[in-house]
Amino acid sequence: MARRRKNRTHLKGGVASNPGTAEGVPKSFVIKHGQVGTSLTQLVRDVRKVMEPNTASRLKERTRNKLKDFFTMAPALGVTHLLAFTLTDVAPSFRIVRLSAGPTLSFRVERYSLVKDVMKISRRAHSLGSVEYLSPPLLVLASFPQPGPSTPPHLSLLMKTFQTLFPPLAPHTLSLSSARRVVLISYDAERGTVDFRHYLITVKPYGVSKRVRRVLEGASTKSSAKGHLDLGNEKDVADFFLRRKGEPGPGASDGYESAASSASSAAGDDADAVSLADDYVGRNNKKGQKRAVKLDEIGPRMELRLIKITESVPGKEGAVIYHQFVKRTKAETATQKAEHRAKEKLRKQRREEQERNIQRKKELATQNKAPNAAENEEDEGDEEDLDEDLREQSDGGGGEYEGDGAWDDDEDISGDEHEGSDSEEADEESSESEVFRPPPKKPKLRSKY
Repeated sequence: MARRRKNRTHLKGGVASNPGTAEGVPKSFVIKHGQVGTSLTQLVRDVRKVMEPNTASRLKERTRNKLKDFFTMAPALGVTHLLAFTLTDVAPSFRIVRLSAGPTLSFRVERYSLVKDVMKISRRAHSLGSVEYLSPPLLVLASFPQPGPSTPPHLSLLMKTFQTLFPPLAPHTLSLSSARRVVLISYDAERGTVDFRHYLITVKPYGVSKRVRRVLEGASTKSSAKGHLDLGNEKDVADFFLRRKGEPGPGASDGYESAASSASSAAGDDADAVSLADDYVGRNNKKGQKRAVKLDEIGPRMELRLIKITESVPGKEGAVIYHQFVKRTKAETATQKAEHRAKEKLRKQRREEQERNIQRKKELATQNKAPNAAENEEDEGDEEDLDEDLREQSDGGGGEYEGDGAWDDDEDISGDEHEGSDSEEADEESSESEVFRPPPKKPKLRSKY
């Protein structure tokens, strides 16, 4: 049997070969918190796919895990954001936490659709692999008001939060082939909600009809077999390339139409076409070619309503920057800030006092350790003197000490006959004493029954 060859599964070159692991790139945890249903669990998996590759896609939460556990583990792994889903009595809740000091944005999930739901209603369902998720998506913010004096401050913070979730866009260093997905965040001013959409970028030939485009792309139709076009129902090749199915051509008895009219109707106007600045994925998508760029939605969808913004992370007291249902006056806001400052000052004083107590205990321990060490040294000196006296007594007042187990060359090992008889008599006496010795009493065993 041939020996199985092991393939390397780790990256070569470290950060240089994988730009997503470079420093400064935001990383995230997408988790579910508390008891949630299967639908919300699947939504967590779909959002993890959106945030790849800079997220823990195989993170497994346990029921005993708390948010504090993730906050403790995040700094060691370089995680900058925590996206937590939970289920409340009103609706699912979604929180974006900026680690490690905040702020925290709390949303209510008004409506959502999973990836499988979007694929079912799509006319052209795409089978996505792992290649599309090797690079982070591009972020597009739409319908947000321009920052200004009249703009609510929470909207600016909302935009900044979504911008920090994804790596910043660098047009001069961005590779065109790495732009595979788009995340669209649009703000609805009438409803006061934020729409979350996820799209796949597709590039198609421009200036040709739909049927010619099928030949150029090499895509198989539903009626085709093994990627070949089915022309069995057509009388001529022109019926397939120049005529719409079931529709006669304008002003012609033979039913044909011009290639220009078919191409213009299929490809659209020039606003949809761009010239590729570099080679792109797909057949014949070379640099300088004119192509039509389209977005195909792959899910998930979410309609979010911002409820609250706090300064700190969950579990720590922080000032409320914005709340949709609770409105505070300027005096109440100033009072709240003063209370938070007083609590923070008290917390700082307690921390300093604790550090002083720890330092004082360490100094006392070192002081108590010094006299104990001196006493131990004196005791060790007395023990050494005692050992020397015992050696002198065993040597007989001096001389070289020999062990009891040392053999002498002149010593007779066998011994005399008298010595042997004496030893035999002693053995017999010892054996007789052993015979008349009464046996030990056995302990009585008590039955359990």
